[in-house]
Amino acid sequence: MAEPIQIQGSSHEGKIRNPLGVVGLTLITLGIYYFVWYYKVNKEMAEMGRARGTDELGTSPGTSLLAVTLGVFILVPPFVSVYKTCARLSAAERHTGTPTGMEPGLLFLLAILLSPVAEYILQSNLNKVLRQQAGGAAPSPLTPPAAAPQAPPAPVEAPAPDQPRQ
Repeated sequence: MAEPIQIQGSSHEGKIRNPLGVVGLTLITLGIYYFVWYYKVNKEMAEMGRARGTDELGTSPGTSLLAVTLGVFILVPPFVSVYKTCARLSAAERHTGTPTGMEPGLLFLLAILLSPVAEYILQSNLNKVLRQQAGGAAPSPLTPPAAAPQAPPAPVEAPAPDQPRQ
């Protein structure tokens, strides 16, 4: 189940999706879910851009979807749209202060060669962006949870000078 998260400065919500769920649903539905997911991802980035007053994160998710569906008959639009989506993700990371993920060109190349892997990476990085813009840093699997603060050690009493040592 996707976890809704408020896009700061907007009345819209983004969704923290399980990247494996995105890949799995795309495979199970024979690619149909990919188009639903692609629209939603571009819509979330466009809403973040509107909230920040920039067009760098996209303006029309419908145009992006149209490019990857009907644009396939012209051959070029799907490639342009997928590359621009990768570039929007990079811009979203920059605007929210999220540590940068994969370079847009490399992610685009991966999308052409191994689409399920690119979907996983794009969704994973978008999840980090959504958490960061909401005010919570993305949890890292490599970072251990913060330990509870420890009390300072008790002071050791020195023996009085007039008492013999034992």
